Amino acid sequence: MACCSVPRTHYLLICFFLLYPNGANFVPGEKINYNLVHSWADKLGMELFHLGDFITRRKEVQESFKEAQVVSRSGAKIVENMAHDVKMMMDLKISAVRRIMDTAENTALSHQNEKEDQFFSYYNAKDMREPDDPIPTPAPRELDDMGEPHIFVPPKEIVLTPKAEFFNTPVNLSVSSVHVPLNVFDRAKDVIKSIQWSENLDQIFRDNYKNDPTLSWQFYGSSTGFMRQFPAAKWKAKPVDLYDCRLRSWYMEAATSPKDIIILLDSSGSMKGQRLDIAKKVVNTILDTLGTNDFVNIFTFGKTVEPAVKCFEDTLVQANLGNIRELMEGVDSVKIANIANFTAALTKAFEVLEQFRTENRGAQCNQAIMIVSDGAPFTYEDVFEQFNWRDLPFKPVRVFTYLIGKEVADVKDIKWMACANQGYYVHLSDMAEVREMVLNYIPVMARPLVLGKHDHPVVWTQVYADVIDPKLSDWLWEMKQCDDQREDVLEFRREGYRMLEPNEVHRRIYHRNKAAWNQPLESDVYQFMTTVSMPVYDRRMNATKIANLLGVAGTDVPIRDIKRMLSPFLLGVNGYAFIVTNNGYILFHPDFRPIFQGNILKPAYNSVDMIEVELLDDDRAPRDFNPVLLTIRDSIINQSTGSKWMLVKNHFDEMKRVARIKRQYYWRAIPNTPFTLVITYPEQYGVHRLSIRAENEIHRMNIKGDNLLNYFGGKRWRIHPTWLYCKHNNKTFAAPEEELVWFLNKMSQPGWRWPLSRSAVPPEHAALLFCDRQLMQSLVFDARVTEWFSKNTSFNSKDDKGNEFKQRFGITVAFLATHSGLTRWQEFHSNMAEEAGAGEAFSEQNKRAIDEMWYKRAVDQHFVHEDSFVYSVPFDAGDFGEEITVTASNAVFHTEGGKSAPAAVVGFQFHHSALEKLFRNITGNGCAVEERECYVIDNNGFIIIAPYRQETGKFFGEMNGGIMLRLVEEKVFKRVIVYDYQAVCFESDSDINASNSLLSPIFHLLRALKWLLHTVLWYIVQLTNTAIAEFMDPYIDDDMNDYPSNSKSTDWLRMVTLHRTQLKSCDMQRHLYLMYNEKDNVVYNMTAHACERPFVVLPIPNSNLILLVIDQRCPRDTSIQMTVDPIKIQYPLDTNQTFACYKNDREFSRVRPVSCINKHINESSIELCGDAGCIFINIFLLLLGLALCQYL
Repeated sequence: MACCSVPRTHYLLICFFLLYPNGANFVPGEKINYNLVHSWADKLGMELFHLGDFITRRKEVQESFKEAQVVSRSGAKIVENMAHDVKMMMDLKISAVRRIMDTAENTALSHQNEKEDQFFSYYNAKDMREPDDPIPTPAPRELDDMGEPHIFVPPKEIVLTPKAEFFNTPVNLSVSSVHVPLNVFDRAKDVIKSIQWSENLDQIFRDNYKNDPTLSWQFYGSSTGFMRQFPAAKWKAKPVDLYDCRLRSWYMEAATSPKDIIILLDSSGSMKGQRLDIAKKVVNTILDTLGTNDFVNIFTFGKTVEPAVKCFEDTLVQANLGNIRELMEGVDSVKIANIANFTAALTKAFEVLEQFRTENRGAQCNQAIMIVSDGAPFTYEDVFEQFNWRDLPFKPVRVFTYLIGKEVADVKDIKWMACANQGYYVHLSDMAEVREMVLNYIPVMARPLVLGKHDHPVVWTQVYADVIDPKLSDWLWEMKQCDDQREDVLEFRREGYRMLEPNEVHRRIYHRNKAAWNQPLESDVYQFMTTVSMPVYDRRMNATKIANLLGVAGTDVPIRDIKRMLSPFLLGVNGYAFIVTNNGYILFHPDFRPIFQGNILKPAYNSVDMIEVELLDDDRAPRDFNPVLLTIRDSIINQSTGSKWMLVKNHFDEMKRVARIKRQYYWRAIPNTPFTLVITYPEQYGVHRLSIRAENEIHRMNIKGDNLLNYFGGKRWRIHPTWLYCKHNNKTFAAPEEELVWFLNKMSQPGWRWPLSRSAVPPEHAALLFCDRQLMQSLVFDARVTEWFSKNTSFNSKDDKGNEFKQRFGITVAFLATHSGLTRWQEFHSNMAEEAGAGEAFSEQNKRAIDEMWYKRAVDQHFVHEDSFVYSVPFDAGDFGEEITVTASNAVFHTEGGKSAPAAVVGFQFHHSALEKLFRNITGNGCAVEERECYVIDNNGFIIIAPYRQETGKFFGEMNGGIMLRLVEEKVFKRVIVYDYQAVCFESDSDINASNSLLSPIFHLLRALKWLLHTVLWYIVQLTNTAIAEFMDPYIDDDMNDYPSNSKSTDWLRMVTLHRTQLKSCDMQRHLYLMYNEKDNVVYNMTAHACERPFVVLPIPNSNLILLVIDQRCPRDTSIQMTVDPIKIQYPLDTNQTFACYKNDREFSRVRPVSCINKHINESSIELCGDAGCIFINIFLLLLGLALCQYL
């Protein structure tokens, strides 16, 4: 055939229609025709490209940005300015806390002679009455635990209003409210007196909020147990209120300097029954008081001294959530035997502590030994002389003793141990008093701080989930398993023995695993915080003699607010910032995934190291971290200033896609905090950014008479909902767009001046108004040059081409998003009437501009082929019966002087059924014959078009592992292994969960009720087995006759039985796939060759797609299974070694907090060192708790 001078694509299409005038048909039995498949791919690519090019008007969009200029992005300057802004904001919070602290100390001093009023009325956070609530009345002749008439004080009335800055919680900005833990009696003399005088803090709370309206919750936590919080709000805790401020990290870390703790648990024969239960509760409560700046270990001592966790031998481990959980499980498995060898136990403890002290490891500040025992036969003075009394009067290790049991003989000696070593002694005889007695060690550790009087260390906490107790994760998981069991029972009633079919079992397991793997990056359930706090001392003369700690003052700083300070706009698409603590843990990070199953906190959610989220592209084994990354980490935690580029693997889109990127990193310390700020952006397209020219600035536009509001007309636009464009700190708006319009009006008025900075230098007031000038200038420019996009155009007229595209492809919306966070869209309607639906749905789900997945992927795809569109469908879209939406997007870059930067992304959405119809029209019956299967697959291996609709959106390797493996071997796809160091595994719960022993009696009651329901259900099932079998007969069809007769009566019991698991932190890996980007990949020139290569694969031009045609006459290798689902990493663990031990063997460096106050010359004069417990308890709860401990 003669060839004329035409483009190759057009030439192939001409050949296609000449050779196949009747359509693209295979003859049955014919081998795969390479040229025919090539013509299909080219025609599909051409059709889709022309559609996208016309609908999105991408050339017009590109032309709109020609007035912008491209400038270099200075990472060093950006990180410097960002760190300065965050420092200014944090200084304001510190200043507010310092004022609370000063006011609390002065108020306590001035009210020291006031008498307590047991009928004092205050705003109880758990018992406040709103105007419409009924007025409660006292129960007749109600008595308290001592048989005295109960003190009834009617709840105070309060008006609460939701406020966005407090996460839409209804609050009252005039007063504070008080939270009292369940184990604290609010009418006790010391408690009610502190509640009385602390009400005077309301004025400073209000003043602080007036001076800085960006302040979140302010609070004062008292050493007596209550917490006063501003603004006032109702306390909501489900299922029970476990909150005690004294156990929160912000209280503990402010009350005491960092500490090394060794707990010695007596496991001798006398520690049996209730004594051992109380002892375990004591140990677990001590562990609850520790934070990430503390180090701890537990040794049990009988005849020998053994670590509670076998692999934690001769060491201390950081008291993060993962290690604490491991220690609690070790304590729960302790068994009693033999006699107690105190000498060996004390020697072991002192030796470990001395080793850490001399090697500058661990907390490098306070050290203490906690002895939990039912008595000691001697004082063991020689041991203390050898290890602790070498440099008197300073004693490096404090000793705290907890004497367990009602009838004990060896009180004197065990008390002497504490009193002679600057510690504290308590005697415990029941569960109810454990928490209060254990917390007595805190004011003792705080004595050097209190005696110093003037030094109030500022403490910043690790990230945490507001008021939630981490132990609730286990309860939520158990409730989830109960729900699963209920679903199985109901499904069996509906489906009968079909539940036993392998496909049904696989479906059920897959959907439950999918739900468990759901790790949302944003949460409506939890508010993540860091808190700044400082100790409050008792300045009264008498109190100073015993170094009394009044409590701790603090304020929350929501992570959300810090993120908004960091101007994501400056970092551009796929750029981000994160903060690292002195321990190397992330305060926040775009890959911080603290939640799974939608609403359950992970067991170790807040101890994620930065090197566990920044994954280098170096193909190293899991936890074999690159020395270069470790060096960078050391520089960051030491608060140096630096920069480095690295090749990394970035996973995204539910951890099912991956990109390999070269990134630039810059870091800088945030002064006077333990934090270091890190920023990063892609080197390929992040080193340049768009900037407006001087003539396009807002004030010049105002001078020219331009009305800024004209650029934001109509309703088809949104701005990024979490970016800080402009902020009015004393005014609330229903939506970010409403706030923007308010400021645009202000800017158009004479005399408008930009605020100088985000935050004033303390103690000056915070700015009432703030605008990010650079971001606002870019937003207004983008709005001006894209104003035309959302207006009615020929698409909604009788334009022939527009109507043709609408009808053929079922287009619902075209959209545009710019680098400044502006999103516009144009709706398409099936008729001339304005139909609501498509635009609103799109704007609700796609208003985050550069943070949307289609935006990020389009920018990456630009460097594969700049004119190409990225096409995607939702994962597993074929599983649902509704119409599937296809999203297509294309990046628009602006180039100037050889430099280019992403300006916007355009795209459109259309019906998947129309795409399938187009594909069938192009391929004719070529893909309709049984001998062949045709797939269109995206650049990560997910199916866009499949022979069967239910395969749409699934990973191709799960449909045909053999062919997917060939595509990897032939370098169509590259396998990229991504490690998930934040994973959660579900291990068989053969033993009782360790957290049981540390729960309150009410928590035990909930577990008992759940256990009772399980038991009742089980016995009902057993007793009614025959009746149910008869009831199920109608559900059994002929296909079920293959089951043995006895299986019908027993297998269903197995299917509905709850197979309990418990949560465990673990590492997982995913095998993800990325298409090779070589334009001339030789594999695309290869033809099919019988069953040696039973397929043809070709790229679809101007897209991220490939066309794959498979010869089905060749046998399929079903033994090859490929998946992108997570797989648990099995590490080579030694005997008695757990995953937590494996991690601790590879611990990373850390930096001790700056403040360490662990001794004072006057402390030796304090003689108070403890006594037996004496608090009133609820007898019913005590007996119930003890009884439940025996059963649970």
